[in-house]
Amino acid sequence: MECISVFDMLKIGIGPSSSHTLGPWRAAERWINELKTSQKFQNVEKITVNLYGSLSLTGKGHATDYAVMLGLSGKNPETIPTDDIERTVNTIKESNTLNFGGEFQLEFNPKTDIIFNRKFLPFHANGMSFTAVINGKKLTSKFYSIGGGFVVKEERKNAKKNYEIKCTFPYPIDKGTELLQYCKQLNKPISQVVLENEKSIRTETEINAQLQRIWDTMLECIYIGCHTEGNLPGGLNVRRRAYDLHKNLKGNKPYSSPVEWVYAIRDTEVKFRQILKWVSCFALAVNEVNASLGRVVTAPTNGSAGVIPAVLMYYLVIENHDGNFEDIKRFLLVAGEIGSIFKKGATISAAMGGCQAEIGVSSAMAAGALTELLGGTPEQVLVAAEIAMEHHLGLTCDPIGGLVQIPCIERNAMGAIKAINAAELALDTSPENVKVPLDKVVNTMWETAKDMNTKYKETSEGGLAIGVHLSDC
Repeated sequence: MECISVFDMLKIGIGPSSSHTLGPWRAAERWINELKTSQKFQNVEKITVNLYGSLSLTGKGHATDYAVMLGLSGKNPETIPTDDIERTVNTIKESNTLNFGGEFQLEFNPKTDIIFNRKFLPFHANGMSFTAVINGKKLTSKFYSIGGGFVVKEERKNAKKNYEIKCTFPYPIDKGTELLQYCKQLNKPISQVVLENEKSIRTETEINAQLQRIWDTMLECIYIGCHTEGNLPGGLNVRRRAYDLHKNLKGNKPYSSPVEWVYAIRDTEVKFRQILKWVSCFALAVNEVNASLGRVVTAPTNGSAGVIPAVLMYYLVIENHDGNFEDIKRFLLVAGEIGSIFKKGATISAAMGGCQAEIGVSSAMAAGALTELLGGTPEQVLVAAEIAMEHHLGLTCDPIGGLVQIPCIERNAMGAIKAINAAELALDTSPENVKVPLDKVVNTMWETAKDMNTKYKETSEGGLAIGVHLSDC
């Protein structure tokens, strides 16, 4: 039995894409585990990988081939030093050998053994297969990266319906209405209901430690992005903007760590324009790190990883200078639950639903989480999430050059600002007057996703991706 935990929605990994980088990486790991479980791993003589559909069309720009090689080499995306990524991949390319599972050497030529197939498999847009030759016979296993780093196999019951099976959570939730019922029944805010579910599968000490680790990763990512200048890799020659923004905003107060930096920012000017710039700076910083194969937290995807940390940083450095871990904990618990409702009722995969499934969902998650911290009721939390998504419906995914850069990075800044606006609107809204409940907008988003032309679903075959060419950049 499976269930969607906060730690499924907020995962630590390597950029630039959760579905095109982290997913294939995890699929390679799962395949190796399959081979080991069946006691066939040590007998593998040769391996090949086929990438299909969206994984093929934008795989190069999303470093899908890098992810496959790293996963097959036994590297962990949560812990690998980011400086080792290029080194490991270059070693494979130069030697045409791969340290399979980190245990033994196999001949492997990335140019011929990673095959990009433009055709789509019927099950999901992000399909891939791993083939091993064992005793002269081929053994193939297929996986599908369904967004947010989630990986499924076609034969799994209910997989195609794009939802997870309820587990033994004491308060199982598929929809917003169910979440509100539990809040009323227990007389608890959303964060406490979610915490009770999490406590059924791990201790509160473990929950706190993992949430702290997630926030530390987010904060470090923002910090790195704000202190790194130059151009992003990939050929578009996109200049990092967070560095320049930060330089103009930060003032003169000294600091020597991310935590000291937070206190320094609290002493800066906070007029409306400065607030807009700070929030944008935080979001841009995260996604510039993501675009350069850095470590980020999928929230709920890598392409939308900047929205939630930007809004949480806004709360800590602008709204509440006394904000502490308890606030961070509540924010992440609420955000994770809202994200899971969208995943169960619609999708968080841009290859399935366009960018509404990434920036739209992340904005809804951040809006709802901020609303609880600002004193909103559970009903107002869901109103905020609905407002944020409502104004992202139909947003296409059309990355130029297949890179998670244009328009992806800026969209995180816009999603963060919309989340803050949605929270403020919700706090001044009486829920009984709301015409569109969250569950309706989730359903509408899924229907919109199904109606959307494939060329606007992370294929780089429409929109800005064909309107702007590499030569223009």
